[in-house]
Amino acid sequence: MQLSKGERFNISKEAPDLKKMAIALGWQVTEAGQNYEIDVSAFMLGSDGKIPNDKYFIFYNNLQSSDGSVLQTIPENNNQGKENKTIYGVILERVNPEIVEITFVVTIHEAQKVNANFSNIINSFVKIVNLDTGIELVRYELKENFTRETAIEFGRLYRKNGEWRFQAVGEGYQAGLQSFVDKYCS
Repeated sequence: MQLSKGERFNISKEAPDLKKMAIALGWQVTEAGQNYEIDVSAFMLGSDGKIPNDKYFIFYNNLQSSDGSVLQTIPENNNQGKENKTIYGVILERVNPEIVEITFVVTIHEAQKVNANFSNIINSFVKIVNLDTGIELVRYELKENFTRETAIEFGRLYRKNGEWRFQAVGEGYQAGLQSFVDKYCS
C-alpha cells in the first residue's frame, strides 16, 4: 500500500498477526550532496510527548532501546546502489506500555556549516516490512521538494485505542538534530 503525506495505516487491522517489523528509511543523494552526513533518529515518546529516559532515543550513539523493542541498523556497504539506508527493527510486544509513539527523523549533520539542505537528497521513503514474511506492508515516498529544510520527520508509529498505526508525516524543518533532542527530551 502506498501512502500520501498525512495518511494513516492501521497496522493492527491490516496485519493483525504482526509481531516484528522493519521500518526502513532510504533516499538517494545527488552529486552535490555526496559529502553530507545524514543522521536517522527514532524518538520513543510517552503520553507527555517526551522520551522517558535517554535510552528511548535511538540513534548512532544508542542503537537499541532500553526495553529491547527497537534496534537501529545500517546495512553494510550502504552506498549508491542500496535502497535502505537505515533500518529499525521493532518488536511490538516488547515496546514499553508507557511508549505511545515512535517518531522517525532524518537530519543533515552540521547542515548550516556545510551549507546543506534536502534539495540534494531525493527519492526519500519510509516503508514497513513484516520481518517474519518479508512482505512490505506500506510505503510512503516523500514527494515534496525540500529546498531549505535540513531535517525531515518521515513518519511516526503510534498506539491508538490499543492498536498500532503508522502516519506518513513528511514534515520539513530548518533545524538540526539538537532541535529534536530539545523538543523530545525532558
